[in-house]
Amino acid sequence: MQSLIPKIESQLASLPVPIALELPDGRRVAKPGFRVTLAFSEWSALAKLAAHQVGAIGEAYVEGRVQIEGAMRDLIDATVGMLPGNPAETNTTWWTRLLRLAKSHNSHSLHKDAEQIQFHYDVSDDFYALWLDPRRVYSCAYFRTPELTLAAAQEAKLDHICRKLMLQPGERFLDIGSGWGGLLLWAAEHYGVDATGITLSKNQHAHVQRLIEEKGLQGRVRVELRDYRELSADAPFDKISSVGMFEHVGAANMPTYFRKIHSLLKPGGLVLNHGITSGQLDYRQLGAGMGDFIEKYIFPGGELLHVTHVLRETAAAGLEMVDTESLRPHYARTLWAWSDALEAQLGTAREVLARAGGRQGENAERILRAYRLYLAGSAMSFEQGWISLHQMLSTKPDGRVEHGVLRGSQSVYPFARDYIYK
Repeated sequence: MQSLIPKIESQLASLPVPIALELPDGRRVAKPGFRVTLAFSEWSALAKLAAHQVGAIGEAYVEGRVQIEGAMRDLIDATVGMLPGNPAETNTTWWTRLLRLAKSHNSHSLHKDAEQIQFHYDVSDDFYALWLDPRRVYSCAYFRTPELTLAAAQEAKLDHICRKLMLQPGERFLDIGSGWGGLLLWAAEHYGVDATGITLSKNQHAHVQRLIEEKGLQGRVRVELRDYRELSADAPFDKISSVGMFEHVGAANMPTYFRKIHSLLKPGGLVLNHGITSGQLDYRQLGAGMGDFIEKYIFPGGELLHVTHVLRETAAAGLEMVDTESLRPHYARTLWAWSDALEAQLGTAREVLARAGGRQGENAERILRAYRLYLAGSAMSFEQGWISLHQMLSTKPDGRVEHGVLRGSQSVYPFARDYIYK
């Protein structure tokens, strides 16, 4: 292990942010003016650092084998320098792709998807409330102007989606993966729709039920604890949204997912899919161990697809993409806002998780450490362009050439963007 030290010293010299390493034998390797310290209790973790396996270092931190001192933003800046190249660039063989598809098939049954969603979203409502905006919108905000606060940018995002969907009073609106109800309630209160949301999170379901009752929206807004595959197409919806959802669907189930949306949408209606996409054409997770870290601690079963893959499946299901917008840097800023908010109240977050009981209470420190790295590391990944975020608006053509603002529209979509911004 002693041979690692010269290599690591060379790595430290080239980092954009000076850091120090405390070795298992008590020695310190440091760059002058260091702002971050990594303290290792095991040589094996140090070997992972030398091999540029930053995901394994993250795992060692979560499990207590590495300690971190310093600002999270400084740590992330240093992490970029630790990587040998773009972790999104992975060469995959046909055999690798086949294995991934098989894994995807096995990871997304009704039972497994419910377990995986609850693993992430049912950590603790109070924990999420510490660093999300007051509406608990857990997806990319829309900074319509740079000076917006996170709360204002989240409201701008909700309205951006409603405008894109051209929501009208009395329309039947479905939100697939409705979270803590931000979009569902915004659409009902500001656009007068009859709104239905579905979620697999028991905590989120209970929270939205309470909000519906508090706001007196019973009868016009409802939320169901239900998988999208269980929805009946007997009464199709005028408009559908899916925000932060298709990342959980899995590549193998994408055809099923979009066919279900097609069956649930009225002819001529609109659907908006908003979700994280990969930065490269052919990979399912980030390299350097980062994807493995997220799979283990944050989003089990999560899979990222390139936007072209998503749009291909959209078209294969009979939906016509009419507008696609990238919000990649918006998500970087959103994640940094979440990260900064969490970092500002780590003590409170630790206490909240400890009080949650069950898995959360027993693993409070591990969960907190995992989320610290997840939020800041994801912000870095969006900034670097390793992953992206797209809103994809599609129609279900009704086959009536004469229908629409322009002949051949075959839907309510006006085939002009002005309506979104007025």
